[in-house]
Amino acid sequence: MPTDSATAPATDSPAPSPASSDTRAADPAYVHPSLRAIEIFARHELGDMTVVYTLDRASGSMQWSLLPTASRGRVVPRRMNHSDDAQLCNQEQERHPAPWMLDPLVHLKLREQDASALYTPGLTLRYGAGPAPRFADQRIERTANRTDIITTLRTEGPLAHECEHRVWHFDGESGLRVATVFRNLSDTPVTLQLLTAFSLGGITPFSAKEAPEQLWLHRCRSFWAAEGRRESVPLEALHLERAWGTGVVRVERFGQVGSLPVRKFFPFAAIDDREAGVVWAVQLAAPGSWQIEVSRRCDTVSLCGGPADWETGHWMKTIAPGESFATHEALLTTVAGGVDAACHRLTSLHRRAWLAQPASEHELPIVCNEWCSFWGDSSHEKVLAMARRLRGTPVKYLVLDAGWYRPAQVDWGATHGDWIPSPQLFPHGLQATVDAIRAEGLVPGVWFEFETVGVDSEASKNEFRHLLQLAGRPLTVGTRRFWDFRDPWVTEYLSQRVIAFLRQHGFGYMKVDYNESIGLGADGAESLGESLRAHLVGSQNFFRAIQAALPDLVIENCASGGHRLEPSFLQLCPLASFSDALECLNIPIIAAEQQTQVLPAQNLVWAVVRKNDDALRLSYTLAAGFLGRLCLSGDIAGLSDTQWGVVETALALYREAVPAIRDGAIQRQGVSSSSQRYPRGWQAVTFATPGLVLVVIHTFAEAPAELMLTLPVGDWRITQVFPAVDPETCKSNANDLVVSGARDFAGRVILLRATGT
Repeated sequence: MPTDSATAPATDSPAPSPASSDTRAADPAYVHPSLRAIEIFARHELGDMTVVYTLDRASGSMQWSLLPTASRGRVVPRRMNHSDDAQLCNQEQERHPAPWMLDPLVHLKLREQDASALYTPGLTLRYGAGPAPRFADQRIERTANRTDIITTLRTEGPLAHECEHRVWHFDGESGLRVATVFRNLSDTPVTLQLLTAFSLGGITPFSAKEAPEQLWLHRCRSFWAAEGRRESVPLEALHLERAWGTGVVRVERFGQVGSLPVRKFFPFAAIDDREAGVVWAVQLAAPGSWQIEVSRRCDTVSLCGGPADWETGHWMKTIAPGESFATHEALLTTVAGGVDAACHRLTSLHRRAWLAQPASEHELPIVCNEWCSFWGDSSHEKVLAMARRLRGTPVKYLVLDAGWYRPAQVDWGATHGDWIPSPQLFPHGLQATVDAIRAEGLVPGVWFEFETVGVDSEASKNEFRHLLQLAGRPLTVGTRRFWDFRDPWVTEYLSQRVIAFLRQHGFGYMKVDYNESIGLGADGAESLGESLRAHLVGSQNFFRAIQAALPDLVIENCASGGHRLEPSFLQLCPLASFSDALECLNIPIIAAEQQTQVLPAQNLVWAVVRKNDDALRLSYTLAAGFLGRLCLSGDIAGLSDTQWGVVETALALYREAVPAIRDGAIQRQGVSSSSQRYPRGWQAVTFATPGLVLVVIHTFAEAPAELMLTLPVGDWRITQVFPAVDPETCKSNANDLVVSGARDFAGRVILLRATGT
């Protein structure tokens, strides 16, 4: 039953009652027959958002839309005919599709169904020719701090099935979560080739027509060492203007195939109505192949996504009678504001899982990793020298990175998988090094890439039957092969080689790396894509097994840098590597861009210091670490006392800045060039809490002599500046901060407190 009256105010109603059955195109009161049974079924307020369910009583089709509650009064009725369309007004309207139509709550495609005839094969699997699920029921479930809306759609006949569209919202959160459950009600197996996790229709409700030059798509591109670059384009540039024949669909389908989910794109999209000033945004929880579709079939635009389908990810899944299949969740929000505000509302939804991680992480402890110090050639003596240099500093973790297991003179990336410490590098045993790290007041950490094995490892040679197979042979990419996490033997093996190893040596931190993509998938399922999906379910379950066995262990999520910066992995680990940019000039740009996708409290940013760095370069490098979780590396033991003094000053300031990085509202300012490798201009990121503001500034080539930044409303005083400068070069005046004397490729960190604190 509806939870809100089906009789809606004029500004909310999609279709007023027909005033005439006249089919003359020029009659503005004419209502197209296919629109006459459409009405608002229910509205639900979730936080500051309103969910609207619109139902076609004739067909049973239901649409789901979302808008800021404060903007409801600006919704306008849609046009009911083409009388004002000069390209169509001379045609008989009953023979022509309506100017708009509902976009289904759930899109699915069964192998047993025919494809749509709307020129869609190869373009989209939506709008299949089989009977569409009809609305059956909606119920609301409430607990102390959570509201669930479960809508059931059902199809009868030989392929009988139902879908549960599940929306849930936690009190106080600025977004909601959506997933779809498919259930086979027939007597025979059916095979899914597409099932959306979410499908948001009716964009934009603030225009009666098709909103030309009003809607923009934002997405986030990603490649190795360059993870996170906003792309913003008008829908017209993507050729998403409606066709004169309104039944024809226009689609922009994008995503990623393989086991590196943040490759080419983050699983994110936002649609921006620039005239109304409203944004809709989504992140997919997607550990493997995924897709998002932006489409226009008539006046309105829809946004949907979920697992990559048969066409894009070679995915199909056979569901036996009575069995079900559920998608991963999608995170959605809407806001009367800009795209950055929408993104930060989405990332705030990650905080619930992050707070459930070890409490030690809530203070954002500083990490030191020896990778950029020794490049896979660490040893007991080298690590001990680093530990001694770090003694007494705010650094908490010292991490042994890749190579601690490798035989002498052998590539670290071809020999992992056996996880036996190298007697050449650690002649006294790895335990001696772990004990030495702890003796210096640090928590030891260690690197694993436990999902893959090097081709030269004994595990790869002797246990190949437990590896993923493709066309009957071990799936090999470069020097790597992949354990099959559908195989219980693999979990048992890794429980001994990883979990027992961590417990035995007393490690408090583990960096989990992942340095290749499986591609489409492997043997052993009804499709390559389904084998990939099931394998990754097993992989993530092993992460959970580690957490259950070692609840105080801190796990860093890494995948060739930042290729797993998506919600499902971010919910499993308290922090994640931001990139393999390592020592590049674009580090602060990447870190700032990624704040729209990842909580800074989770995003581990490299700060690699070198013994040939001058003060300017040190400030540039160390300031970038304030854009997330600071990860120190480089020539730690080789720095001069003067250089180390600069590092220690930055570390001490970072500890004071933690509340702002962890809890602050984020704003990015500046003017920079299109090139990230050869940047020009400047950027500033502010993190603002009620009593504390952190400002992180980076200048690039051709930096202006003076920078002016906007501060949050308040009365602020500068308390600390890194590196130390003449007080006259940084001044706060009302809600402005003026910085002068900036040089090219320099970093500056400014901490401000409210006057009187």
